[in-house]
Amino acid sequence: MGECLERPRAACSLGGALVTLANLPDVVPIIHTSGGCGGNLSAAIAFGAGYLGDGYCNGRASPTTAVSETEVVFGGTDRLTEQIRATLELMDGKLYVVATGCMTEMIGDDVGGVVGEFRDGGAPILAVSTPSFKGDSYHGYDIVLDGIFNKYLPRAERKNPKLVNLFGLVPGYDPFFRGDLAEVKRLLAGLGLTANTFFTPDQTFANITSAPGAALNIVLSRVWGVETARNFEEKHGTPFWVTDLPIGPEATDAFLKEAAERFGLDAGESIESGNREFYGYFARGADLFCDGDLKRYAVTVTNSTYALPLSRYLSAELGWVVTDSFVTDKLTDAQQEALADGAFPIQFLTGTQEIARALKNNHPDGRGQRYFDDISPLYIAGSTLEKRTAAARGANYLGVSFPLYDRIVTDRGYAGYRGGLHLFEDLIGQIMSVKS
Repeated sequence: MGECLERPRAACSLGGALVTLANLPDVVPIIHTSGGCGGNLSAAIAFGAGYLGDGYCNGRASPTTAVSETEVVFGGTDRLTEQIRATLELMDGKLYVVATGCMTEMIGDDVGGVVGEFRDGGAPILAVSTPSFKGDSYHGYDIVLDGIFNKYLPRAERKNPKLVNLFGLVPGYDPFFRGDLAEVKRLLAGLGLTANTFFTPDQTFANITSAPGAALNIVLSRVWGVETARNFEEKHGTPFWVTDLPIGPEATDAFLKEAAERFGLDAGESIESGNREFYGYFARGADLFCDGDLKRYAVTVTNSTYALPLSRYLSAELGWVVTDSFVTDKLTDAQQEALADGAFPIQFLTGTQEIARALKNNHPDGRGQRYFDDISPLYIAGSTLEKRTAAARGANYLGVSFPLYDRIVTDRGYAGYRGGLHLFEDLIGQIMSVKS
């Protein structure tokens, strides 16, 4: 019997490809699959990722072939040719990417051949294979980046010794990807480095084309973006560094020290400045935190990128006891091993009720026993799906992972010194919100 996936926390690889393309500057997606796929997948992100919304010529406005029974029987290459020609004529872009879905992959359309003809004619276009059987949305992110950076862009003649590329944060499925990338870029700038984030509003298509000239790729995830960076090194000769997203001063200090060492720089001044800023603000809330007895047991429910950084922050910066850390994206055994940290009890589960049952089994409710060993007061940091679980246990709750539709996210981020302050505000703000 197949596995039942209840209230999924990711879409198919096409969904991941589309949200990745939607957030790259001057890149226009062309969806080649059955009608409805693009709209449904885009709506999930537009509302479920902190109300990320749509942009120019993407989301529900993406060009699509919307193949039907005719193309299933006779093939969809003619329809794809027609759609590419119309998109090139009507839509302004500097790169056009054809992303395939299940239907056109199953009928065996020669998408590469069609795209090749347009490229031979001078059109800036490529194709990526993103049917659902290639994996979920996180895989779609890797497929798109690998296609653009390792198959489309040529090698750079020279390397910029102070340029880095940032990978690993998946648009939408990491709801704070823009704020986190912007903060990491700011931290690196303090060391005299320039960072391509690719997905923040300040980026242009020139950032994409400059990527092969980077001296280092920094992958802010132990799982996602790693394969892209590995292929990038093979194609462009750029080494890569896999590290966790730094959240809070302790993690950020370590991140800056290693980044500086890799470039032969001194991080002392940046670290001192960052700590002075962080604790200068943090100290103002220390009386509330200590006198208000705001220590908590904590449970995190996030994807693999946020699991360890968030748990470390709660433990190291706030002194909370992390009893459970649930990782919700589907991972291979090797990917799960990459998260083996030993410091936190990680469990790999996806279903909402599955996680709620595991939490209850790990920590049964008290039944009136005077000396029952309960995890209380409890704080659950997870997706909106965990809101009901938190309420059932009388726990505080903060939405930090996908799907996230009980808060709007613009430039909010939890990375770095400033992100650590934002996270402290949001966590404690939820506790204080019951005051009247």
